[in-house]
Amino acid sequence: MSESMLEQGVAADRAERLTRTIRDLSFPNLKPRDAATLILIDRAETVPKVLLGRRSTRHRFMPGKFVFPGGRVEPADRLMAVAAALHERHIARLMQRVRRPSPIKATAFALAAVRETYEETGIMLGVPRPVAAPLGAWAAFAKAGIMPDLGALHFIARAITPPKRPLRFDSRFFAADVTAIARRDDGFVGPDKELVELVWLPITAARQLDMSGITAIVLEELGDRIAAGMSVDYPAPLYRMLHKRFVREVL
Repeated sequence: MSESMLEQGVAADRAERLTRTIRDLSFPNLKPRDAATLILIDRAETVPKVLLGRRSTRHRFMPGKFVFPGGRVEPADRLMAVAAALHERHIARLMQRVRRPSPIKATAFALAAVRETYEETGIMLGVPRPVAAPLGAWAAFAKAGIMPDLGALHFIARAITPPKRPLRFDSRFFAADVTAIARRDDGFVGPDKELVELVWLPITAARQLDMSGITAIVLEELGDRIAAGMSVDYPAPLYRMLHKRFVREVL
């Protein structure tokens, strides 16, 4: 089997496994909301580890599941200054299959992942630098004197929740090394928070946790990218439903 045929087989297998996770598709159809999430990678040991958090069972969306920190893109994410821009290859991929694409919109996806990671874990990515931040969501970065550094982020994958699910998201998955962490604050994780615990695990071990199908698939995509040296030339897949089956497209 040629390398291209092998890659096609892997892509088809992942899409098929994701299709098998589909549940009730009888809800009123909703427009998916733009969202972003971040996978932190710790390479201090021979086998890299990734950070996941377990969601509270009180949440409507994926209660009790292990997830990457993330959430919806907010208007303020278009306004935040950055110390370094996202790589142009990542921006180009983020602008594909998007209504009214622009570098500002692509940058907002990455900034949302950074902001949501802090809001859910207390982990702040960036570099020490005075910054005037938009009111509200980014105020903590301004107070800490930390400016996001998007040059440390990699766009890994994109996935759109199938139609007729109770909640729908158009999610962009990013990854960054722990060396991009500028600050860690306590009090963001616990019984009364969105994430009740955080764990650092190797990718193979992390996949054994209770998680959604797309979280497990993205971990596999991340493993491939790590094996390829986290090259910016490595493609990012888009998972979406077509004719009641998931398909994997390359961006």
